[in-house]
Amino acid sequence: MTLALADWRRRVNELYAAVRVAPDPQAAWRMWRAERDDLLAVHAQSPLSEDQKRTFTGLTVFDYDPSFRFTPDLDPVADAAAYGIDIGQDGSISLLPFARTRGLADALGGELTLYWIGGYGGGVFLPFADPHTATHGGGRYLLDGIKGADLGRTDAGSPILDFNFAYNPSCAYNGPEQSTAGWVCPLAPAENHLRHPVTVGEQSFHRPT
Repeated sequence: MTLALADWRRRVNELYAAVRVAPDPQAAWRMWRAERDDLLAVHAQSPLSEDQKRTFTGLTVFDYDPSFRFTPDLDPVADAAAYGIDIGQDGSISLLPFARTRGLADALGGELTLYWIGGYGGGVFLPFADPHTATHGGGRYLLDGIKGADLGRTDAGSPILDFNFAYNPSCAYNGPEQSTAGWVCPLAPAENHLRHPVTVGEQSFHRPT
């Protein structure tokens, strides 16, 4: 399973590397969708159970909408304190708020805090939640340095936040039969709950019957 996890991370890193250099964001999104469907359907590190894999036909996602692709400015978060999150069998991680977006409020009904993942290597983490009835209530992820989810930056240094690439945390796929599967996922904090629906990215997972 250790080698399977290493392979999963390699494939996700390679996928996002290809997304970052793709000249057409929508074509990159189609590639991202296809690869994620394949990973969940067959990979040993898929959060789907073996029963779920047998009837899985692909994730449900909204259509691509270029108006949800942003390159906001970032303001530093002053005097922030890191806090720990229990992630089950993997122990705990610390998250340090380090930046707040500037330029999303008109479109999304709020700004978002970016977190630095504490520990060796670190990484940027951006969870968020929105009020759409078709999205996962616990929130979705856009950036995750541990998993290699990184959409890149502009030449001016602004982060590329393309919400078409928003995806569910692994625990969103767990049915009751997976209560011992060990998936524990950080939820979007209150400060990252947007007031407007984000009608792009992955929708709530509908478990096959």
